[in-house]
Amino acid sequence: MIRGSCVCGDVQFEIDRVSGAFELCHCGRCRKFSGSAFLAAVGVRREDFRFTRGRECIQTYDAPILRAPPAYRTAFCRRCGSAMPDPALDAEWFEVPAGALEGELGMRPARHIMVHVKAEWFEICDGLPQLDLDQLESLRSANP
Repeated sequence: MIRGSCVCGDVQFEIDRVSGAFELCHCGRCRKFSGSAFLAAVGVRREDFRFTRGRECIQTYDAPILRAPPAYRTAFCRRCGSAMPDPALDAEWFEVPAGALEGELGMRPARHIMVHVKAEWFEICDGLPQLDLDQLESLRSANP
């Protein structure tokens, strides 16, 4: 069992297991949302996730569409602003901000994504695969 929460504790959740990739996204919107060089997120199946407190405290924001639908959506605690999972998603799996998780995940990041638009001031030095948009789309279409 993996637990997660926001900074103020109003939102709390549990994950039975992480089932998707642990990715570090360098796109401009993820950088702005995280306030860092990238946003770290893990893939989770809907059936393995549940809110234990404060689902109603989550606010979402849909940014304008840049390329194609859907819009870039962020979810955050409306009290403290912490990045949170989106409670309204109806997809089979979705991403959970890794920074909101507590304890050991039992996994490490698998890859950097959207590196073609990464911050110029950040140098990737860890040896993980670095995927641009075309490579990411190819990977995801091969592994839905």
